[in-house]
Amino acid sequence: MKKKKQLISTNEAKILHEESLVIDSQQPPITTGLIFTEAMKIELLTMEKLGYSRSQAIEKLSQIATDEIINSKSSRNEYMSIWKKSGVNIASGTYSVGSPIENAFENSVEKISQAKKYVQALNGELNLILNSQDIEDTFKSNKRGLILDFQDTIPFGTNLDNINYFYELGLRVVQLTYNLRNLVGDGCTERYQTGLSYFGKTVVERLNDLNMAIDVSHSSQQVGWDALEVSKSPIIITHSSSNQICYHDRGKDDDLAKAIADKGGFFGVVIVPGFIQDNGTIATLDDFARHVVHLVNVMGIDHVGIGSDICANGPETGVIFDSEFPENMPGQILYYKQNPEEFNWGGFRDYHRLTPEYRIQGYKNFGDWPNLTVKLAEWGFNEIELKKLLGLNYLRYFKEVVG
Repeated sequence: MKKKKQLISTNEAKILHEESLVIDSQQPPITTGLIFTEAMKIELLTMEKLGYSRSQAIEKLSQIATDEIINSKSSRNEYMSIWKKSGVNIASGTYSVGSPIENAFENSVEKISQAKKYVQALNGELNLILNSQDIEDTFKSNKRGLILDFQDTIPFGTNLDNINYFYELGLRVVQLTYNLRNLVGDGCTERYQTGLSYFGKTVVERLNDLNMAIDVSHSSQQVGWDALEVSKSPIIITHSSSNQICYHDRGKDDDLAKAIADKGGFFGVVIVPGFIQDNGTIATLDDFARHVVHLVNVMGIDHVGIGSDICANGPETGVIFDSEFPENMPGQILYYKQNPEEFNWGGFRDYHRLTPEYRIQGYKNFGDWPNLTVKLAEWGFNEIELKKLLGLNYLRYFKEVVG
């Protein structure tokens, strides 16, 4: 796949990025992973001595970060500075992902509570996005906006009214399954991959009733097809990649992508290094651009965007201080290799290219988001096309589905 002639210079692309509506349709730790204060550094050293796992440490550090945002002006400045460096106006953060069902409801309530404390403490600099008008108003006022999403339906349990409960808390985007099977259907790394259950069909219908976006990013291909058939509104892939360019269990096939576009949907492209290429451990932003170009060819320019799914430059979604974790706090893949007696609710395995050596050139952390715009300009997208890819396509989708 060859680049087209570059129509916009690097400098022009940077200016366009600064002036455009920019939406990251998946930035999971947007309210938990952007700062690393002195208090957090000290606590991390303590947790290392106490034998905490990385996931346990991140939970504790996110609590400290929330306190810092509430009580420290310098922490608030640090948090907003990386937002501003990124040039991103709106980001969708995750408040449920790959966890046991026993405490999923309480965990999500707590995480949403933390997010709302950020919104309150930042006093108008960060807005909670509940509809498309909120997106437009936030952009016009040069503020930042947070969309609340789930990457799993487990917090709903068996009670459909919990969907209404979380809607009232501000949830607007719901991924039907994570990697493994839940009550709704199968995930993309499950042993066998079937479609929606009867309960899952009812969940989709309730989400439709509430004008919530239905996400199938981590779902099995068949769950995607079933959701497309059952849903009365367009569905979304907030963050994935094209299997035609590089196969991965997390990727999507062209026929599903096109069918989603034909019904008005949206596809956000990731920059996770092991998802977008299989030629080694180091990915490039050109690898990312190939997926965008291909999906635009398949779906049309009005249905593709960017859901980076990366906060720091690591193999997984991560947090901005990923490199600060000591060796005895390994990431997901290595941790479960070392602790085979524990069940991995995350659902990724060795062959999913998420081991520590995977990195992407040109993107150190969320603050480097403008490099994505520059790279797409290098691949020949013009000004109008870039604005659509950066945010207008997601806004169009959100306006149609959420309101």
